[in-house]
Amino acid sequence: MSVAVPDTAETRAIIEDKAQLVSYLEAGCKPKAEWRLGTEHEKFAFLTDTLRPVPYDGERSIKALLEGLAARFGWTPAMEGDKIIGLTDPVAYGNVSLEPGGQFELSGAPLENVFQTCQEVHEHLAQVREVGDELGIGFLGLGFNPLWKREDIPVMPKGRYQIMREYMAKKGNLGRDMMLRSCTVQVNQDFSSEADMRRKMRVSLALQPVATALFAASPFTEGKPNGFKTFRSEIWRDTDPDRTGMLPFVFDDGFGFEQYVDYAIDVPMYFVNRGGDYLDCSGESFRAFMAGKLPQLPGEKPSMKDWADHLTTIFPEVRLKKFIEQRGADAGAWRRLCALPAFWTGLLYEQASLDAAWDLVKDWTAEQRQALRDDVPVKGLDATIAGRRLQDVAIDVLAICRAGLETRNVQGPAEQTEAKFLDVLDEIAQSGRTNADELLALYEGNWNGDVTRVYRDFAF
Repeated sequence: MSVAVPDTAETRAIIEDKAQLVSYLEAGCKPKAEWRLGTEHEKFAFLTDTLRPVPYDGERSIKALLEGLAARFGWTPAMEGDKIIGLTDPVAYGNVSLEPGGQFELSGAPLENVFQTCQEVHEHLAQVREVGDELGIGFLGLGFNPLWKREDIPVMPKGRYQIMREYMAKKGNLGRDMMLRSCTVQVNQDFSSEADMRRKMRVSLALQPVATALFAASPFTEGKPNGFKTFRSEIWRDTDPDRTGMLPFVFDDGFGFEQYVDYAIDVPMYFVNRGGDYLDCSGESFRAFMAGKLPQLPGEKPSMKDWADHLTTIFPEVRLKKFIEQRGADAGAWRRLCALPAFWTGLLYEQASLDAAWDLVKDWTAEQRQALRDDVPVKGLDATIAGRRLQDVAIDVLAICRAGLETRNVQGPAEQTEAKFLDVLDEIAQSGRTNADELLALYEGNWNGDVTRVYRDFAF
């Protein structure tokens, strides 16, 4: 959510007209040989003896964890004022960012294949576990915190988060829960042209509920079942209607970069960053900013960095920047983290698979897509679309994914292809039993209604 926008000549350029904003997105077009994938995943940090949230300051703290990773593994601290708020890798270009409730996020480097991104995930988790063990800090991958109340969670000292917290309360009921109590795994992917972007955006939006259902892992709230397979997904339905959702206009004739710019310009602002300080511009118009009429900065026009920052404050199911962000999946267990890049790479990075996926979804209406999105948080793979159970759709989608990965034929250990990472999803689709279902069965069975067992049985 919170990767910093770099300060470059491009980002310092002043915006004079909308065409610059369109060009900014167009600049993401790359030939297939240069396509990469980046995996982002969040996890809850907790004190292993008390299972409480980790404070920012103190001997056993988020600050100590970040400083320990920097000292031991060569990460470069990212600072906001005198506060360490993240880490960057000057070699691989990945970074560790700090989410509002202390969730720990790896924003992975752009890598060539799923084997590489999976290795990156493993190395990162090994590092945080090594430092965390010494501090008595553990890590848990689920879509929503199973135990803590919202008021129990310390807010991290990042200026943008205070602005977001206050504005969230004005726009929906669950935005603060999104900020403080949820975790996700995401994949960032490239496109070659406007037409390629269009096809990938449409397929990604239509099939995002499939990924959401397959990765459902947030059935508990404050120690009890919450009635959802993925409460994290439900949260996004009541966060802020101005900046979330299924983007039906993406399926309109003529959709392209300009149409996404038109949408993004009209999403209300959160902030403007000046000299490291965040100015509260929540609810203001980026269009007014372009005309020099932003009340907080009268007469000043935005830079391209302001535009890039603004794009990071938009949270649809699939987000367009200079790449495409897949945003629908709950965080989960270690072995599931590599499955999401495999899923989307198999669908989108081979033309035959992308076309097959489009053939599967092209007749779905906007109303059907929205109904599926609304049903999945509760029903998961039992939801339906166009008269079919989502479980059956998922089986078909995974077959397309596997074909795409086998066509790519990227070889890993023992001459396996990237398709091996789909095995865990095939198990879920064939059985209809998600991680959420497993957790609920344990709660009703061996755990005897004790949700705290998840910290022992599923922590990294």
